[in-house]
Amino acid sequence: QVQLVESGGGLVQAGGSLRLSCAASGRTFYGMTWFRQAPGKEREFVAAIQWSGGSTYYADSVKVRFTISKDNAKNTVYLQMNSLKPEDTAVYYCAAEIGVRLTTSAYDYDYWGQGTQVTVSS
Repeated sequence: QVQLVESGGGLVQAGGSLRLSCAASGRTFYGMTWFRQAPGKEREFVAAIQWSGGSTYYADSVKVRFTISKDNAKNTVYLQMNSLKPEDTAVYYCAAEIGVRLTTSAYDYDYWGQGTQVTVSS
């Protein structure tokens, strides 16, 4: 049974930092991706990482501020978020798909974590 379990969300002031974790179990994937969804908005791509090669991809809105990384031994992916802004407030989800690819469309993903709330106050 595939499980993706996120942790690490919370409330932080603007300019602060948080680190999210996503622990995967049940099968291996080509990569892992973080999405986020703010109230009333569509789920949007944040960052992705390839498990084997380690290539990373970011949305323009988070480049420089966010860093995605992985620990292969723990089957865990991290999202380090620095210089947080109120517009980063959202529920953050990790996701994985069966295919050998990393895409930015939420519709392509087969497995999702339960989500973790990130709230950035101004």
